[in-house]
Amino acid sequence: MPPWFAAGGLALASALAAADGPLVVRFAPERDYGPFVYESSTGRIEGLSIDILRLVQERAQLQLQMLPARPLAEHLAAARRGEVDLLSSLRPTPERGAFLRFSVPYVSVPAVLVCAGDACTAAAGRTPGLAGLAGQAVAVGAGYAVEPVMRARHAAVAWHAVSDDVVALEGVVAGRFRGAVVDAASFEFVARQHRLRGLQAVERVGFDYSLSFAAPHGREDLIAAIDKAIVALPAEAREAAVARWMGEPGSTAPPRAPQATAIALILLLAAAVLTGAAVWRRSLRRA
Repeated sequence: MPPWFAAGGLALASALAAADGPLVVRFAPERDYGPFVYESSTGRIEGLSIDILRLVQERAQLQLQMLPARPLAEHLAAARRGEVDLLSSLRPTPERGAFLRFSVPYVSVPAVLVCAGDACTAAAGRTPGLAGLAGQAVAVGAGYAVEPVMRARHAAVAWHAVSDDVVALEGVVAGRFRGAVVDAASFEFVARQHRLRGLQAVERVGFDYSLSFAAPHGREDLIAAIDKAIVALPAEAREAAVARWMGEPGSTAPPRAPQATAIALILLLAAAVLTGAAVWRRSLRRA
C-alpha cells in the first residue's frame, strides 16, 4: 500500500471509491473479545461482530482493509489519531462520543460478576456480590465501557484494569482477583475456549452492552451506510449469526445452557435492532 494512502490520502481515496464503487474502510479488529471479535489460533479474525459485518459489508458497499488485531485501548487511541475508519463491538459512551460516531446497535448482552466457586456469595456478616467486595481485587477490561460505571458505583472495590476478559478470568481462577466483571457472552466463550473450570456468574451488575460499530468523526457517510444495512438485515440472518457463537462443538467445559443463552441474545439483538431502527428513522425525519 503506498504511503500516501495510509494517512492523508485516505479521505481522497474513500471519496473516489464511493464515486466509483465500494467505500474503502480500514477496519480495526479487537484481539481478544470473543465471541464478538477475536484472533483465532490460526490468525483468522472471527466472531459474532465479524459475521454481522460480513452481512453488512455487501449491503453497505464496503471494501474492508483488515488491520492487525490489537487490544481495544490501542485501537481507540489509533481512532483518535485518525489511523482507523471502523471499529466493532463498542458500546457508546460520552468519552468515546467525543471522537467517535456510532451505528445503531446490532446485539445487546448483560455484564455480570464472575467469581471462582462461592468467593462472591453471601457469608455470615457479609453482603453478596460487588456490594460485599470492598477492598477486594476485582478485574475489569481497561477502556471497556463498563469500567468507569463500575468504578463510580462501587468505589470501595479495588479495581484492576486488565487488557481483556481472558486475563481477567484467568486471574480469577489463579486467585489474583476475587472476581471479574465481564459480559455474559464473553464469560461463557472464554471459559469454554480456555477450559477455565470452577467459575460462575453470581450477579448481573446493572449494565448492558448494546454493541455498535463506530467510526471517527468525519466518517458520517460510513455510519449512515452501516445503519441502513443493519436495519435491512433479515431477522433469520441475524439469528443465525447469534446462534453460531453460543456453543462450540466438542466443548469440554461444564454445560451452561447455551441454547437458553442463544435465545436470550437473539431476543436482545432483535430489541436492539428495532430500537436502533426507530432512532434511525427519527433521524431521517429530522434531516
